[in-house]
Parts: sequence; C-alpha cells; structure tokens
Amino acid sequence: MVDSKQQWKAWVYLAPALVLLLVFTVWPIINTVRMAFLENYSGLKAAGGETFAFGLGNFTKVIEYRRFLNCLKNTVLLCVWTVPISTVLALLIAVALNAIKPLQKALQTIFFLPYVTNSIAIGMVFAAMFNIVGSFYGTPNEIIVTAGIVNNVIEFFGGEHVNWINYGSSYVANMTVMIVYIVWNELPFKILVLLGGLQSINRQYYDAAKVDGTSRRRVLTRITVPLLSPMLAYVVITGFIGGFKEYTSIVGIFGENMGPPDEAGRLNTMVGFIYDALSTNSQGRASAAALILFAIILVVTLVNLSVSKKRVHY
Repeated sequence: MVDSKQQWKAWVYLAPALVLLLVFTVWPIINTVRMAFLENYSGLKAAGGETFAFGLGNFTKVIEYRRFLNCLKNTVLLCVWTVPISTVLALLIAVALNAIKPLQKALQTIFFLPYVTNSIAIGMVFAAMFNIVGSFYGTPNEIIVTAGIVNNVIEFFGGEHVNWINYGSSYVANMTVMIVYIVWNELPFKILVLLGGLQSINRQYYDAAKVDGTSRRRVLTRITVPLLSPMLAYVVITGFIGGFKEYTSIVGIFGENMGPPDEAGRLNTMVGFIYDALSTNSQGRASAAALILFAIILVVTLVNLSVSKKRVHY
C-alpha cells in the first residue's frame, strides 16, 4: 500500500502511460462514437468547415448498403466454422503433446512458430499452395494444368485438381481455403493455453482413473474436458472475438480484391467493410459500421459468458 503522502509519486510514474492511453485509446473510441452519429461525416468536409446534423443516418446507410449483408455473412461463417474446428483440434493436439515427454519442448516450439509469423506472409504461402500457376497445351486438345502443392497431392491420390482461388473459382472453394488457413493460424495460441491448463491438472485424477481401468476416451470427456473448461471457455470467447475481426488473412491470400479476380469483394468481412469506407473518406459510415461490429461482438461474448457459467467448472 502506498502512503497517502507519497501517492503523488505513483501518479507521476503512471502519467506517461495514462496520457498514451487517453490519446491513443480513449479519445479514438469517443471520437468514433461521435462521428457515427454525425450524418454523412467526412474528415475532409469537416476540415473545410462544413457542419453535420446529429442522427442515425450513417447506421441506416451501412445496413442498406448492398455489400453489408455479404460482409456480415462472410464474417459469421468464418467464425462458426473456424472456432469449433480449431478448438477441438487444439485440444487433441495439446493432449497428445502433454503425453509426449522426450520431444515436448521441441514440438511446442514448432507448433507455436505460426503465431509469431506475419499473417500476410503466411497468407501468401497458402495462396501459392492453393494456386493454379497456369496451364499450357500438351498434345492436341489436351490442356495441362500447372497446379500448386495442394492440387498436386489431390492428383497424386487420383483426384482432379480444384480451382481454389483463381479466376472462376466457386464461393465454397474460396471459403474452404480461408477456413483451412484461419484454423491453422489459430491453433498455436490455443494449443499453448490448453497445454498450460493440462499441465496444471492434478495427476491424482488420472491415477485414479487408471486404477479403475477407465478408457482413454472416457478420461478425455469426463476428466480432461471438465477440468479444462475454464481454458476452453477462454479460447472460444477470444476465438469468436478474433474471428469477427478477420481481415489480414483474406488480404494475404486474395490481396486487396478480397476475392478471386472475377469476383472482387466476394470474401470481404466487416473489418474490410470499415476499411473500404475509410478509403472513400466516409468516416461517419466507417464509425457506424465499427459500432455495429462492436455490438455484435459484445452480444456474442455475453452469450458465451452466460453459457460458460453453466458449463465451466472452477
């Protein structure tokens, strides 16, 4: 406890951090709310002295915008698919890693490497893996496709190459690539959290189960999962929050078009929608979209917290 006479020193030490928080966190949030409720707000127009009426016009324009529902659909689909898949895979990998003692540290490092790698760089690698480099003619009436590594693997096992991300590719193929990439990119953090939770579980539970002859499946579902429920709830909640903010992964694979060349914007997300509005100097519309996204994330988080209260065992 700091002596009341010396508290001014504590405030002096905290002042730089507080100033930075106020300038770069608190004020932007307040300013975003302000701009969202100013009709057709534009930074350039405001600099020119134009005034803006207070109202809900920006929110109406966002909802009525033809690409808004598409952006919302893409964002929700990515969350609904990637969060459960990545959580289950992370749990299984964490359990396997926890059972491997000799190479545990080395494998932890390998699995954690994607987490510290640039998302755009990883996206470019995935784009090359799923890409169709080109095609050329062999014998008359024969077209030979130069495919990426994924299609090479498919053809090796007797399948036909798939147009994943190129011109003329389908929406399902595009979403499949994004789901695979996002799941792979989310695994390291979730594995790290769950592995830490596993290592903190008292071994007596497993020893008792071993004495009783309990099967591994029942140990996983009756001991490991309930005791890991706080960590599972955490990775699920943070997974949904991160999923609703997806943007860089799509840019990494499809570029600024946010889709294949013939369908620009097909995979655009809510964050991409906000950036598009900012690029056209429509700060009011971008701020309204940001608040809508915040409201969606808040509702989903509250639902997750409500469910976790009934399912989580501390």
